[in-house]
Amino acid sequence: MLPLSLVSFTFILGCLGLGLNRAHLLSALLCLELLLVSLFSGMAIWATSTFSCPLTSATTLLLALSACEASTGLALLVSISRTHGADLIRTLNLLQC
Repeated sequence: MLPLSLVSFTFILGCLGLGLNRAHLLSALLCLELLLVSLFSGMAIWATSTFSCPLTSATTLLLALSACEASTGLALLVSISRTHGADLIRTLNLLQC
């Protein structure tokens, strides 16, 4: 298992990547996935160290929700790249529907 300091480092790295690299939608989605994977790893380490059964089911729920988030994000990425021609965030106008 990963040590907890490495999990917290990957979470901070994902937050920095999400905050600093806002050019492409794909890079933002990858940073969000890094955040969710680090949360999953931290909860899994905590569940195994405390032998908590409800926490184990919560980690499974978090993993399922992160898979749903990834599929929704990729569907939005494909839709945006088809309509706008690229995945650049600055080309998107959030006020238009």
